[in-house]
Amino acid sequence: MKRETLIFAPGPDPLRVAILVMADTNALSLAASVDPMRAANRRAGRRLFDWHFVTPGGTPVPTTAGFEVTGAALSDRLDADVLMIVAGFRLSEQAAPALLSRLRRIAPRLSAMIGIDGGSWFLALAGLLDGQAATVHWEDLETFADRFPAIDVRRDRYVMSGRFVTTGGAAPCLDMMLDLIRARHGAELALRVAGAFLYEPVHAAAAPQQGVSAVRLARADPALAQAIARMEATVEDPVSIADIASAIGLSRRRLEMLFAEHLGTSPARFFRDLRLDEARRLIADTRLPLQDIALRTGFAGQTAFARAFRARFGTTASAARRRQ
Repeated sequence: MKRETLIFAPGPDPLRVAILVMADTNALSLAASVDPMRAANRRAGRRLFDWHFVTPGGTPVPTTAGFEVTGAALSDRLDADVLMIVAGFRLSEQAAPALLSRLRRIAPRLSAMIGIDGGSWFLALAGLLDGQAATVHWEDLETFADRFPAIDVRRDRYVMSGRFVTTGGAAPCLDMMLDLIRARHGAELALRVAGAFLYEPVHAAAAPQQGVSAVRLARADPALAQAIARMEATVEDPVSIADIASAIGLSRRRLEMLFAEHLGTSPARFFRDLRLDEARRLIADTRLPLQDIALRTGFAGQTAFARAFRARFGTTASAARRRQ
């Protein structure tokens, strides 16, 4: 991958990182952002990274795990080389015009800006990713691409483009941070940091995000992993189980046996549940009409969608929407 981002290069001075924590951030994404820097400093026996936390208004912000993060208010006079934005939920609600304007003002003064998980949304809403390649958590990829046609949206685990880095969630963030340590301070230190977490960095940046653990499935059976990857890629326009089996060189019966052996279900039921899980997420996280959600998850009409949703979740899609 071509690395245009300046921070992914050897540097003698500590990298100064400001971490903008948004409300309802996923605690694991936050840890994946910070702890590799701590571990690198400890393993190296010297300061390779300096970091501090900031919040949009200087008030404590809650994480999804229930604890709060405190920090100074994000200001135009940010003392940092890099701004890392870590976010999870209620993204549009938090994207105040004043915050987006501030991001635009401070961007030219920074060596890089990094969007972690939902952090990509704030860079995009500020117009900073126009003309760049970027990614976001796999659950939001389609919505993100529709919302920002000027961005080259990719399913990659993390993307470096110009001065901007975006990641698809907590584990891709950890991959990216290990890559940053490797680029600045060598492969040996990156491996020692990964070892401190008992983490095996097996994914390249351009590896596609998947909603089901591809590594675990590949260990169980590579053909099973391929089948599920095809299902995830065709949620909106489902292909038949027979076509999936044929594409990966199996008979339908053999594919059914693999699903029964490793997942305790049939491929047809797994595929339908995968689509319904995505429908439930869209109901919770977007304001899309239910008819649009039905079409985006491969149902021919509202009636079929409503019947399948109720059978899976024991409630109607309309009732699920009202509870949000």
